Amino acid sequence: MADRLDTPLETRRRFIRRPQLDEDASGKVSESIARFLGTPRFIIYLTVFCLVWIIWNVWAPPEMRFDSAARGFTALTLMLSLQASYAAPLILLAQNRQTDRDRVQAEQDRQRSERNLADTEFLAREMAALRIALSEVATRDFVRSELRNMLEDLTAERDGDRDHDSERPDKKGDRTRGGGDRQGRA
Repeated sequence: MADRLDTPLETRRRFIRRPQLDEDASGKVSESIARFLGTPRFIIYLTVFCLVWIIWNVWAPPEMRFDSAARGFTALTLMLSLQASYAAPLILLAQNRQTDRDRVQAEQDRQRSERNLADTEFLAREMAALRIALSEVATRDFVRSELRNMLEDLTAERDGDRDHDSERPDKKGDRTRGGGDRQGRA
């Protein structure tokens, strides 16, 4: 018996093919009917239909009446019950399709939110990296101050060399002569 449960049943060949219904087409039809049933126009049409029915069966000649008021308009009640019995499943089918669409939309929204969050986190990391990189980059004011300091140092050094050279004028000549003597000695 366990073997029989593990193996699928063989499909039977049918001489008469079962009609294949397109679920999407029937769903579209049910949605269009359900949408119409939810409109004020439908309520007005149904109200006019019921009024004409009642007026006809109350004031028409007795031989032309088909639903008597004495029996409580039984045929009208049956017609309205028939309409309601068809309307309820159609409305449920339309709601199921709408639920499926909402589910797909919610999933797409979730995916879009995840992408936006990932993009935002990426951009935040990039901004942090740029801030770190820019903190190590010399700013215009820093470069100016460094150049000013170097210029002051060079100016002070040059002025110091001038003062130093003016005190010992022969020192400069000694250097050149001494260098020449060294070369001659070598």
